[in-house]
Amino acid sequence: MNYRKLLVVAGFVWFSVGVGAQDPLRFEKEVSDLIATDATVNSKQLILFTGSSSIRLWHNLAESFPGKNVLNRGFGGSEMSDMLYYTPQLILKHKPNIVFIYEGDNDIAAGRSTEQILANADSLVKSIRAALPKTKIVFISPKPSGARWHLKAQYEDFNSKLAQFTKSRKRVYFADVWLPMLDATGNLLPGLFLEDNLHMNEKGYVIWTKVLNQFL
Repeated sequence: MNYRKLLVVAGFVWFSVGVGAQDPLRFEKEVSDLIATDATVNSKQLILFTGSSSIRLWHNLAESFPGKNVLNRGFGGSEMSDMLYYTPQLILKHKPNIVFIYEGDNDIAAGRSTEQILANADSLVKSIRAALPKTKIVFISPKPSGARWHLKAQYEDFNSKLAQFTKSRKRVYFADVWLPMLDATGNLLPGLFLEDNLHMNEKGYVIWTKVLNQFL
């Protein structure tokens, strides 16, 4: 199946399961800018990171995983339905050995239900599997943050069900960054965030690196 057909399929799936989701075309310019650098991408043994701003802002990704061929294809503010829509351009064309996906954080903040997010995640897995049956897919759990701590119960519910979702699918995994960012009392570890109390600083990414290295 060529990429034009894959884009049509992904767009149809987004429309069918992403009811109430925002228009993915709001990211068209940002995704186009990413695609413009595709000629420089080395696809050999590629480890691809994609998803919302927590990925996009991981500026020292290559330093976090020395000796690995890593590629950042994050686009800020995105939800699971947006990732599904742009899968052909951002994931499939690069044929990565491993793809790390960070979505769900903005979905929960936007009031999406766990069931809706997982429906989009299921369609996303099917889209990747159809073109890349051997690629390892790792869903990174939504992280805890002070800015969204009032949604803690929703995050925990989604993370629990996302973990179960991955267990029932081959070569699909769950990377838990929620618990490692909490202290022994279940509260946020201090000093992990920027001033907005939502996006992480270098200390936050050090925790993520330790978790994600287990899948490499």
